Amino acid sequence: MFLVAVHSSRLGPATGGTRMMAYPSLDDARSDAMRLAGAMTYKWAAADFPRGGGKAVIALPSAPLTPAERTGLLRRYGTFLRELSGRFWTGGDVGTSSADMDVIAESGAPYVFSRTPERGGAGGSGSWTARGVFAAIETVCGRLFGEASPRGRSVVVQGAGSVGASLIERLVAAGARVSWSDPSPTAAARLSVHAALARVAPDRCLDAEADLFAPCALGRVLSAETIPGLRTRAVVGAANDQLAEPEDAARLRDRGILYAPDFVVNAGGAVAITGIEALGWSAARAEREVDRIGETLSRVFAAADREGLTTEAAARRLAEERLRAGRSQEGR
Repeated sequence: MFLVAVHSSRLGPATGGTRMMAYPSLDDARSDAMRLAGAMTYKWAAADFPRGGGKAVIALPSAPLTPAERTGLLRRYGTFLRELSGRFWTGGDVGTSSADMDVIAESGAPYVFSRTPERGGAGGSGSWTARGVFAAIETVCGRLFGEASPRGRSVVVQGAGSVGASLIERLVAAGARVSWSDPSPTAAARLSVHAALARVAPDRCLDAEADLFAPCALGRVLSAETIPGLRTRAVVGAANDQLAEPEDAARLRDRGILYAPDFVVNAGGAVAITGIEALGWSAARAEREVDRIGETLSRVFAAADREGLTTEAAARRLAEERLRAGRSQEGR
């Protein structure tokens, strides 16, 4: 089943990743697509990028697909994208890869981003997203500790997939003291080269003591149940939809925990890949634009202080101002 949610095209064509996974029900798949499409609207607007919010879900059957069945499904999905005639553009997401985008593009081009470089794409977005998260971490460190560097700071990274693992590499190179949590044996093998890294059990990740907590896996990890147990100065990570409900932003503030809104922090992959493939950016240009995430976050923190808002509310206000203006500085 293919589900495409278009939330906004005010700043440009609706664009978002394609998530492919099994869901408990079709209603769950539909809710996921709609929720994530709305988050993409705010992500693009906060980044001041000429795209609108959209998201796609390929809801899989419970039984595993054979390689041939998977390829056929992806090609049919590409045909479906072509039939939408540019109302939705997509790239990789949970459950899909650059290689999958190559297959989808066989029937769905030109509406497919993040193909492999061999097929003319910019590749996966994980390292770009991690670069943006690192820029946000520098901003958070500057605000909390007076130095825009994580050197010597303890950081717990939840999730060591394509984004989390790349972020860990950056943090280690910058001199941070990194702990990580991921149940995947693949993640453990990949990170085993760093003898100094500490592994945290998944059920202890949220209450591990650290300067910074970086959720880079599942969403909705910050809730009325988990926030009281957090032992960190700030939350700054790549996971989408980190707050279980809007009130959680105030709960974090009341506990004195600085929250870097996820849709500001995790925009790097979307901005870089779409900028390179759709707007013709060079890699150097993409790096500069992704690094601006730190500047945007500083603006959000300043607005929250000035207006007595939570950081989440300040970030949403910034995005909504840009949506009302109905334009983006595409040529900046």
